[in-house]
Amino acid sequence: MKNSKLLLLLLLNFVGGFAYAQYTDMINSNRPGNSMGAFAVGKTIFQLESGIYGFSEEHQPARYEANGFGVDLDLRYGFFKEELEVITSFTYQFDQYQAPLVDQSRSGFQTLLVGAKYLLYDPFKNVDDKPNIYSWKANHKFNWKQFIPAVAVYAGANFSVANEDYAYPNEPTVSPKIMVIAQNHFGTSWVFMTNIYYDKFTSDYKSLGYVVTLTRGFNEKWSGFIENQGFDSDYYTDSFLRGGAAYLISSDLQIDASVSTNFKDTPSLFSASVGISWRIDEKYEPIKIEIGDGKDKRSGKKKKKDKKEKKESKKRLDEVEG
Repeated sequence: MKNSKLLLLLLLNFVGGFAYAQYTDMINSNRPGNSMGAFAVGKTIFQLESGIYGFSEEHQPARYEANGFGVDLDLRYGFFKEELEVITSFTYQFDQYQAPLVDQSRSGFQTLLVGAKYLLYDPFKNVDDKPNIYSWKANHKFNWKQFIPAVAVYAGANFSVANEDYAYPNEPTVSPKIMVIAQNHFGTSWVFMTNIYYDKFTSDYKSLGYVVTLTRGFNEKWSGFIENQGFDSDYYTDSFLRGGAAYLISSDLQIDASVSTNFKDTPSLFSASVGISWRIDEKYEPIKIEIGDGKDKRSGKKKKKDKKEKKESKKRLDEVEG
């Protein structure tokens, strides 16, 4: 396949060591882009991410067009470990399909994907970000560590639930998908995410693809993103450009909007989407992290006082027993 060797090399370069995930104060959503972040939602956290999209598709050489809307839904749940989450994703679509001698309404499931993601490496783990009170230069120098990404891996299974209007011919009932995820934080406002995936590689419809997303936080409430996605297969090859914004209503609730278009006319595709992300974290228990070497850091006076009280208590106990 075209560019396959290059993409595989990039995928291998992102594989790193092992570390731990972290729960964020604000909701950690994959919307409104199509890329997946490296960090899990957190143990016992349930998160719903859903949107409604409208689209227009036209293929002039094949002389057909389709217009409609659909619903996509991602259900994320963190379990067993902070770094692990399971994700169930599906898409349901309605459209009007028109071609020579054909004019029909269609509806049905398009995709159903069940998988799990695990965070392998977190560059923020065990990092001391305390400012240097003695050096202005040390606090403002360029931080090369920001080029080290958080790394996660994903493995899932596609289930063929689409009807004959949306399914590929002779598509297998189950086919795998694997992905490597890298996430960089540049300063406090910029996030860059890279997904490289290999989808349905046990079938005739295998494809190798990527998604790169750049997100900019404008303030505590607003953020925007721009994204490029491309994939290559023997059956279909395409590339997409997306852009949009998200608004944080509360620490557990976010709304978003985006638009998307491709770069070819066989077919030409345009879509717009609005969505919501909602986190339920009532059962989450913060993990206590011991700072330093774990030894008693109390002052000498406090230690002496405790030792004296313990000695006096033992003396009273001896007198009673005597």
